[in-house]
Amino acid sequence: MELKQYWTVIRKRLWLLVLLVVVITTATGIYTYEYTEKQYTASTKLIVTPKQEVELLGGKLDLSTINSNIRLIATYKEIIMSPRIMNLVVQQYPQLGLTSDEMLKKVTVSAVEESQVMSLETVDTSYAQAAAIVNAVAAIFQSEVPKVMKIDNISVLSEANPADTPDPTSPQPLLNMIIGLVLSLMIGTGLMFLLDYLDDTIKTEADIRDVLGLSTYSAVPAITQRDRVAAPRNTAKPTRRKKNVTFEV
Repeated sequence: MELKQYWTVIRKRLWLLVLLVVVITTATGIYTYEYTEKQYTASTKLIVTPKQEVELLGGKLDLSTINSNIRLIATYKEIIMSPRIMNLVVQQYPQLGLTSDEMLKKVTVSAVEESQVMSLETVDTSYAQAAAIVNAVAAIFQSEVPKVMKIDNISVLSEANPADTPDPTSPQPLLNMIIGLVLSLMIGTGLMFLLDYLDDTIKTEADIRDVLGLSTYSAVPAITQRDRVAAPRNTAKPTRRKKNVTFEV
């Protein structure tokens, strides 16, 4: 199929494509704005720095110490996401109203590669609740590390402030509407070509040439009811011939 034929198929049902784009994009925007619950993300950053060694070295760390701390971050991630830490958070912060399993689902731990900084994040419908959760987990983790690892090298770099009023991180109405627009274009284009493929009727001279291999010498236009009304009526009166046989002129 040539490019011109593709355009012919699209132009024939362009109204269908426009209708799908308008309906799907508008419906996506309305659903996102009116029916999707807003989610807020709070984060607390921790830094792995051995306080004792910093004091002994006069505030300076050598490269081997830094590399050792970076390797510890993977271990610390597993400790944070363990039931031991979450159970202590549930016991000491009952006002959060969460179980340890719910805490495990809400909290995520990440770290920038080759850095000593870890980030705890939580997503909740309330930013104040999300901030309270990550701050509680960070505090419990900081207090438990010396008991588990026999080393006190966790410091809170920055805490989430429950009084902040950030914008929600989800949903993203503009992004959702762009996705709806792209999907509607894809669905509409596919539907147009499917309908054209299933349409076996012959409508144009090109269809006759393609299907039958014949050329068109003449065409009879379709006569509508309006054409019949506009056509002049035959007002001639019937003429009576001999033997009472009637005919019209």
